[in-house]
Amino acid sequence: MKHLILILFITTFFYGNAQSTENEDKKAIQSVLKAQRIAWSKNNIEKFMEGYWKSDSLKFYGSNGVTYGWQNTLERYKKSYPTEDHTGKLSFKINDISKISEGAYFVLGEYHLKRVVGNADGIFMIIFKKINGEWKIIADTSS
Repeated sequence: MKHLILILFITTFFYGNAQSTENEDKKAIQSVLKAQRIAWSKNNIEKFMEGYWKSDSLKFYGSNGVTYGWQNTLERYKKSYPTEDHTGKLSFKINDISKISEGAYFVLGEYHLKRVVGNADGIFMIIFKKINGEWKIIADTSS
């Protein structure tokens, strides 16, 4: 009987810790998205890009195909959104955050841009990975 109680205690303890860690991960990811939303809405694309993995292995997949690398993604954003009239005010609707594996999640959501040059809406799926203790987007697909 003592063994059964011990097994139940250990199982409950580890399950509770796993759930709390997953909740902490999701909050941290949402914090990155909030910082990006604020930066974008201030027309600060460089600050917005801090949420992305600063690597040549970063992948962004949009209507113009795949863009490889952090610097190329930054240049793509600057070209597509050259002024504050183009960036506008960003809002997100996060529909799902799911764990892929330890240290990796995918996020499904919708974005809405309210802007002078015309509003824009779309959907996205981004993959976050914990790199050197920070959550970074390693892949982004938006349409």
